[in-house]
Amino acid sequence: MTATPADAGRRPATLRSQLRRALLAAAVALGVLVLCAVTATVQVVRAQDDVTELYYDAITEANDGYVRMLDAETAVRGYALTADPVTLEPYAQALGGSGESTAALADELAADADLFASRERAVEAARRWVVEFAQPTTAAVQTGGTAAVTPAQIERGRVLFDATRDAVETYLDDIRERRTDAIDDLHRWTTILVAATAALALGAAVVGLALWTTLGRWVTRPLAALAADARHVSSGDLGHPVRSTGPGEIAALAVDVETMRQVLVRHVDEAASSTAELGRAHRLLTEQAEELQRSNRDLEQFAYVASHDLQEPLRKVASFTQLLQKRYGGQMDERADQYIEFAVDGAKRMQRLIQDLLGFSRVGRMSGQTVDVDMADALAEAVSNLDEAVAESGATITHGDLPVVRGERPLLVQLLQNLVGNAVKFRAPDRAPQVRVTAWRSDDAWQFECRDNGIGIDEQYAERVFVIFQRLHAKDAYEGTGIGLSLCKKIVEYHGGHIWLEPPDDTPGARIRFSLPITPDPEPAADDAPPSALDAPETTDDRTPAPGR
Repeated sequence: MTATPADAGRRPATLRSQLRRALLAAAVALGVLVLCAVTATVQVVRAQDDVTELYYDAITEANDGYVRMLDAETAVRGYALTADPVTLEPYAQALGGSGESTAALADELAADADLFASRERAVEAARRWVVEFAQPTTAAVQTGGTAAVTPAQIERGRVLFDATRDAVETYLDDIRERRTDAIDDLHRWTTILVAATAALALGAAVVGLALWTTLGRWVTRPLAALAADARHVSSGDLGHPVRSTGPGEIAALAVDVETMRQVLVRHVDEAASSTAELGRAHRLLTEQAEELQRSNRDLEQFAYVASHDLQEPLRKVASFTQLLQKRYGGQMDERADQYIEFAVDGAKRMQRLIQDLLGFSRVGRMSGQTVDVDMADALAEAVSNLDEAVAESGATITHGDLPVVRGERPLLVQLLQNLVGNAVKFRAPDRAPQVRVTAWRSDDAWQFECRDNGIGIDEQYAERVFVIFQRLHAKDAYEGTGIGLSLCKKIVEYHGGHIWLEPPDDTPGARIRFSLPITPDPEPAADDAPPSALDAPETTDDRTPAPGR
């Protein structure tokens, strides 16, 4: 039967409620057996204490007392016949027995009124013999000798002692009777304890078997059936229904799985119906991607050709305007000279712009040879290309240990030349430029930093400075085409790296960083350790420099 949401109202009792009832019944049954076993254990211990301690001590005490009384009676009769004090020693020892143990035993026997009364009668009979016969007789012999005791007194003593013996024997009989009853109780409760223990073990086994059977019927078999249905569905048979069986929770799970199967079937149907549409869209996207690649190639070719072809007429314009300025400068009015100067300046700037644009378009399009490039040598070549600007500004160019990287040497030289040239160009008016290039290894890349002490770059322009043709100053303040840093960005990304502007710290100037990947088996000229205190990048950020490039 296929489970549906409508079956929710007819779901069986929940597994939790069924298990609660089963466990409660098992707990009650086992609790009764445990209670019986505990009760039997307590009774066995009590009966065992009575047999081995209470009644045993009582019999021992009665026997010892009776023996002492016999010794005392013999001693008194002998003393009455001989008047020899030595014969009274057993009598004195009998009267000096332990009183503490007798008092403790009397307290324990007080719970049994009849037995306690029998004991008191024996004690009273012994006391009467001592008071009414033994003490008067020994006193009379001590005073008057053997003649002081009459036969009537001796007979009186015998009668009193017989009464004492009878009382003690009656007391002993009562104790033995109680001890026999206690032994019977011990046997009976021991039998009950053994039976209760066996019943408890059997009950635990029965409860365990019942729980195992119950869990099999309520949990494992329904889950096995649900798992079998789920395996059919997961193997690809999406039409196989998931049946709802077992208690409430498992039945609800089966309903949820069946609902999921039906939703999956719908999704598969929808996916199947959209596969053709997706295929068509993929083919269209492939065609568009190919068209876009072709368009990009055409655009790059157009940019290269346009910039290259523009140079020839521009050279003529520049040459003739310069000749015009040289030959006729000063021969016309001031405004004419100014117009000629504007034309010459515009032609020169147009030449620089076309050259920079041509170089920008070459990156990635006209690939050169990839070699091991010593960045220290590349920096030296870049500084050599900037000799005139460095000498004019009085700049100081230094560097730390620089590694060897894989790349196109002309592009890496151009990268360093643009960074150092920018640092020299955008110098502060009140100090000579100082530029330092450092590098250190970080994970799988070399990190480079070009730091200067110039006017700096405001942090808000961190992304804008790397966009082509973006200038932060008027062209009459700092010359340039706005391509320098964008060309650096294109060179670094062409080599698989990343370039960015570091936030300003507490020193003047700008910090531009870039990374280049480390190729397998590099031959670095720099240590793999972090940069020294001189080369390490500073991270403080407590100033806002003036806008720069």
